[in-house]
Amino acid sequence: MLLIGAALCYAGYRVKLGLHYQWNWGAIPQYLFRFDGQTGHWVPNLLMEGLFTTIRLSFWATVLAAVLGTIGGFFRISTSLFKRLVGRAFVELIRNTPPLVLIFIFYFFVSDQIMPLLGVDDFARSSSPGTKTVLTFFFAPPRFFSAFLSAMLTVAVIEAAYITEIVRAGIQSIDKGQFEASSALGLSWWQQMRHVILPQAIRRILPPLAGQFISTIKDSAIVSVISIPELTFQGMELMAATYLTFECWITITALYLILTLSLSLAVERLEIYMARSDS
Repeated sequence: MLLIGAALCYAGYRVKLGLHYQWNWGAIPQYLFRFDGQTGHWVPNLLMEGLFTTIRLSFWATVLAAVLGTIGGFFRISTSLFKRLVGRAFVELIRNTPPLVLIFIFYFFVSDQIMPLLGVDDFARSSSPGTKTVLTFFFAPPRFFSAFLSAMLTVAVIEAAYITEIVRAGIQSIDKGQFEASSALGLSWWQQMRHVILPQAIRRILPPLAGQFISTIKDSAIVSVISIPELTFQGMELMAATYLTFECWITITALYLILTLSLSLAVERLEIYMARSDS
């Protein structure tokens, strides 16, 4: 830690000396929280609002990705050749397509074509103040609602391709004797999965699945290219307005690290708990 601190101090010194950069860390706290004179309370400002949007986006994308990935995992191990081909095609297509390309495809197709057709924008704009408050708290402000949903769907599809393989590997890691024994008892395929296979597979799936949630948080930064006001986008906006280049990006890095390291510690605790349960 001492060496890392010394290296960071030296890097900061070289930036100041070589680029004639004027550090101004005192300006950063006001962009984390600001005092609201109307309410008399401290409220989140640009960077914290972006962090909360990142958390909401990552959470809902992970929930949707878990559903899609579970379905995809069942398709990958299905006895039906068609379902196996569909599952394999989904995984190969998504994992071998650049995420940035997928972001633009989903944004221009889903947000510009599907959302207006479904009346999502009209619903968000014409809803009651209470509904708007709920939408803003759980998702995004009405003006960003359609774009938020398309970004959430894109991130979910990207992560679902990896969760599909996690689910497939977890189920296939169960000894074949378990399948044969449950089949000999006369259980249907669904009953085998529900009562015998999945209770064992979940123990092996949960740790990598939790790790995938951490990956989702980092991958969510890519939606900044379609102007979703998450942490990275807010940082770019702040940097363009204040020219606090290094301060902004170092602060954003620290916020991401706090979030991901906290989840990493939680995943580690989960793995220890599950290891004790298996012993």
